[in-house]
Amino acid sequence: MLFLIFLLLTSPGAGAGARCSPATALKTYEKCMNLPTQDASLAWTFHPRNATLDLAFSGTFISPSGWIAVGINPNSPAMSGARALISFADPNSGALLVLPFILDPSTKLQRTPLVSQPLDLPVLSSSAALLSSPVVGDGAAIHIHATLRLSPNRTHLHLVWNRGLYVQGYSPTIHPTTAADLASRATVDLLSAAASQARSTLPDWFRSAHGAINAVSWGFLLPAGAMAARYLRQWPGVGPAWFYAHAAAQMVGLAAGVVGFGMGVAMGRASEGVEYGMHRGLAVAAVAAGGLQAAAVMFRPGAAHRLRKYWRSYHHLVGYGLVVVGVVNVFQGMEVMGLRRSYAKLAYCVALATAAGACVALEANAWVVFCRKAEEDKVRREEVGDGRRIRGGGAAGATDGCGVKGKGIL
Repeated sequence: MLFLIFLLLTSPGAGAGARCSPATALKTYEKCMNLPTQDASLAWTFHPRNATLDLAFSGTFISPSGWIAVGINPNSPAMSGARALISFADPNSGALLVLPFILDPSTKLQRTPLVSQPLDLPVLSSSAALLSSPVVGDGAAIHIHATLRLSPNRTHLHLVWNRGLYVQGYSPTIHPTTAADLASRATVDLLSAAASQARSTLPDWFRSAHGAINAVSWGFLLPAGAMAARYLRQWPGVGPAWFYAHAAAQMVGLAAGVVGFGMGVAMGRASEGVEYGMHRGLAVAAVAAGGLQAAAVMFRPGAAHRLRKYWRSYHHLVGYGLVVVGVVNVFQGMEVMGLRRSYAKLAYCVALATAAGACVALEANAWVVFCRKAEEDKVRREEVGDGRRIRGGGAAGATDGCGVKGKGIL
């Protein structure tokens, strides 16, 4: 069920190419080209003598409160490090704005609000104009015009562009993260009008399957296996079935998790310049901990071995740590996929909350059973002790009685 929810809610849509035109309402440019995603296009005139670039970016809004951005990355065709011009409607007046932004690595996960700041790339002029609508709305077309001064002898431009749904104040929020949105980058040859795009060779469903498999494995099966080991063994009549349930859930969860991790590695290699450091680090930690757990089973000491208690402590510590890291990384992956307020996240939270509630109830029951058993053992020990004292006292009394009786007889 969770797998289907992920597929339905995260399946990306493909973008159709726009038909570029070198002529705009502001001026006519020498060259133009269709960009590969989001119905975007670029027109430009490059002046090699003074390394000046006049450009016009054409795109469409996807929300009345959305934004459109085009940027240049001095180092690579990636969002991180790009110098961008972002256009949106002024929240106070409704007028169309174009503001400069520097996209640092924290922008990807929206850790801090994106704040406009001057660019270190010389921007001689910039403006924006709506084409097909008097106001910003879903599907409204826009031209962003700019004149830039590039570095001397630079004829290749790392171009990035994107569009988002919301602007909070004057801070654009994170854009959708479908395959098409993440592929909105290209390297443009200003002289030949050729473009090379770092395109992913993976199918569109690959990303959704990666998220679904990891959510089910790291985020559900491994916690379920830990619950089986802790609570099923306490039920009378279960016998060794708790161990088989624990082992099966852990083995299937770890195997599926490794598959999901491999899919993430493949996605990383196919998406040059797109990095999610925290998500990747947590994934590596989870796989490493899972490998340690699997290796530890092979070296488990016997039940009577003096090292068994240390092995058990290690196994519990690493296992519970793995469960925590896996669940945290599932939520981190949802942030990366743009599922912050989605039914997929709601479904997972409901499943996780149900499991947590079951853990609380079972833990309380376990303590009740433990305390009751401890009390029964205490009463039993006291009864045994009293019985011994009674038996001991009776023997003495009999002796005394015999002694008294003997005296009486004598």
